[in-house]
This record gives sequence, structure tokens and C-alpha cells, in this order.
Amino acid sequence: MRIFGKQTAGKACGCQAPSIKAAAVNPDETEAAVKILGSGCAKCAALEKAVRTAAEELGLTWPIAHVTDWTEIAAYGVMSTPALVVNGKVVSYGKVLSVDEAKNLLKPFC
Repeated sequence: MRIFGKQTAGKACGCQAPSIKAAAVNPDETEAAVKILGSGCAKCAALEKAVRTAAEELGLTWPIAHVTDWTEIAAYGVMSTPALVVNGKVVSYGKVLSVDEAKNLLKPFC
């Protein structure tokens, strides 16, 4: 982009770096289908326990990962943890879910 001229087409800024969000949020086959986002505090651990129990009761064998990297958490647009991500979509954030609440959020993805 030039300061006093016509902006070059297709460039919003001067950097050519790829978007961090696009790279982090598009899961491939090797990533977990369910992610718990949070620092690893007691609330994050409680959410993970509730989600694992809910998945077990639903008979799901999806991999569940606990993400503590703040860059990846921010890439999902989450500013309040703990958060629950299912198949790349944030379905809950900022609260600890009960087992029943977690089951209700996981059912549509079965």
C-alpha cells in the first residue's frame, strides 16, 4: 500500500504473513475433535472432566485435547476460559458445564 497513491489490489496491509486464525482453527484429521481451551486451572480441569464423562456416557470415542497455548486459544476468538471446541467450532466459553450440559452440546455432532 502506498501512502499517497492508489492502493494495490488485493493487499490490505503491508505484511504478507498468513492468518494465524485460519491456520489454527481449520483442524485436519490428526487433531482432536474436542478441545478444552484454558490455562489448566481448576475450572478448566472441571470442564474437561465433565466433557470426558459426557462423551463416555454418549459412547463417543473422539480424541479430547486440553489446549493451554494462549495463541491458539486467542485464534478461536475466546477471551474467557474455560471453553469447549467441537470439530473446530466454539460451543461454550466462560463457564464450567455440567455433564448434562456437555452432553446436550455434544449430541448434535454425533
